[in-house]
Amino acid sequence: TVGLADGHVWDGGSSTNKEGTTFIANMPTEEVFTAPHRARVDGTVRATKPLSYNGNMIDGFWLRFAEGKVVEAHADVGQDALDSILDTDEGSRRLGEVALVPASSPIERAGVLFYETLFDENAACHIALGRAYDSTVSGSRTMDQQGREAAGMNSSLSHVDFMIGSAEVDVDGVLADGSTRPVMRRGEWAD
Repeated sequence: TVGLADGHVWDGGSSTNKEGTTFIANMPTEEVFTAPHRARVDGTVRATKPLSYNGNMIDGFWLRFAEGKVVEAHADVGQDALDSILDTDEGSRRLGEVALVPASSPIERAGVLFYETLFDENAACHIALGRAYDSTVSGSRTMDQQGREAAGMNSSLSHVDFMIGSAEVDVDGVLADGSTRPVMRRGEWAD
């Protein structure tokens, strides 16, 4: 379960920096993403593709979250590299991004793993440990650190994406009244 930051905004494709310049950080891009609330993540998530991090391969890994923080982590390959990500700072054990990507994305259909996150993250739904992006919470660019934290944004020196999506993933949105709506079914956008 991933709760979203207060005032979250779904972003995707192009972005605009604080100087007003529009740019596309990675192409092709299929993702829409936002800021999870730093304290509202609970449960276990498993990576669906390996992660190449600082020249080290991390594979067959899972993380267990409680109240937003990674409390347990295991990798079949690359445990030391995974631990180094988690031990970067206090915020590196919390999420800074949740992104939805259809399983039919061009990168996934190509069947190639590039071992470069900016390409690979467009193959599947993914999450990122570490810093939240300013563009994902309304008004965050003018907030001080205390305001960002109050909205639920995570702060960290790191931002490490890894893939959790596949053609087997279903995503439901939980509305303020507690009702649910299908967002993705079998890895594709719900109708």
